[in-house]
Amino acid sequence: MTVTYHGDYPADYPQRGHAHGARNINARDGEIHPEDIAVGVVIGRASEYFDFFVYAIASVLVFPQVFFPFESRLDGTLYSFVIFAFAFIARPIGSVLFMELQRRFGRETKLTVALFLMGISTAGIAFLPEYAHLGAASIVILSLLRVGQGLAQGGASDGLPSLLALSAPKHKRGWYAMLGQLGAPVGFIIAAGLFSYLLAQLSTLDFLDWGWRYPFYVAFAINVVALFARLRLVSTTEYSRLLDDHQLDPVNVVELAQSQGRNVLIGALAALASYALFHLVTVFPLSWINIYSTRSISDFLELQMLGAALAAASIVASGFLADRVGRRTTLGTTAALIAVFSGFVPMLMDGGDMGQNVFLLVGFVLLGLSYGQAAGAVTANFEPHFRYTGATLTSDLAWLVGAAFAPLVALGLSANFGLAYVSLYLLSGAAGSLAALSLNRALEIKD
Repeated sequence: MTVTYHGDYPADYPQRGHAHGARNINARDGEIHPEDIAVGVVIGRASEYFDFFVYAIASVLVFPQVFFPFESRLDGTLYSFVIFAFAFIARPIGSVLFMELQRRFGRETKLTVALFLMGISTAGIAFLPEYAHLGAASIVILSLLRVGQGLAQGGASDGLPSLLALSAPKHKRGWYAMLGQLGAPVGFIIAAGLFSYLLAQLSTLDFLDWGWRYPFYVAFAINVVALFARLRLVSTTEYSRLLDDHQLDPVNVVELAQSQGRNVLIGALAALASYALFHLVTVFPLSWINIYSTRSISDFLELQMLGAALAAASIVASGFLADRVGRRTTLGTTAALIAVFSGFVPMLMDGGDMGQNVFLLVGFVLLGLSYGQAAGAVTANFEPHFRYTGATLTSDLAWLVGAAFAPLVALGLSANFGLAYVSLYLLSGAAGSLAALSLNRALEIKD
């Protein structure tokens, strides 16, 4: 599909809260292809997920010893997971605040401020003194920096994922919906690879002293590159006009809740199985192995990287499936498979190296199949006027309900009551998705 625009902007265009001059940076006359939008989506999502997983892995391997040395390894990890969840709580708040910034100063200003906040928060963690040097203040500052990351994640939405879904040909919407989701396995592979290399090359003392900070430096550098790459896209007149034509501008949150509250709830729950599984195959197993197993953490990260590669292939496969059998059927089938998979969690995680390997690899495949279409479920229900704000806040809510507390709950339940309770947690996510899908039979985008 090709979208072409001709003619001048309306006379009132500069007064709509947009930075008209900035939008002419790198402007070009011609055509916009969905493939062009996809590049911006993948770049943006991959950089965000790299940040995300650098912090997640550090929450397991570093922060319990560096910031909670006065607690046992289990309790230190649980405290670390509490701070980990702060970003998900702050994320919808950041979305609302930065949407107001966008209304006043334009999309480019919002994106620049959000990514600078992300960079400052990430670099701040890299330079943060440990508990032994700063005491309890280090924990407070870590918490504030994590909140800063969450606010920035909420503000980093540029509208391109929704634009990609709306600009894709009708018979290939599942394919284009999955492209942005590839950022998750790509970001995980890079983050896990960095930590695996550092663990293999450094002594434990060196790693905990300074080695763990290096991935945060890299995350800061990637943020800078991603900022300019994304600004180059959203600041062009063609993209700006296309975003406006699809009404991908923020609306009042109260108005959204009153008019589209049901769609927000259903959209969040429809992908709940995927978001619940997300941390149960990435963060939780790493914490379980780190505390209760003698397996090499570096080798286990490499296994997770293989799982992430399988997830990437499954995400691609989800695009083909959704275009052939429908997004709703794809999400429903994968939610049912996740429900079945949940029953095997105790047996596999307690099944030694082989059982844990099967848990990871099968779990990553299911994650890819379900997560590949999660973005489509978020965008689909909303009327054009509400799509941008609705898709953003629905995604924030899905992360908060499904993923924010998953590592904390899974590790806490399994440590105190047994792995069977992790099964129930994952099963509840699958049940939530199936219930939402049964209530909503119109997940395809309505143009």
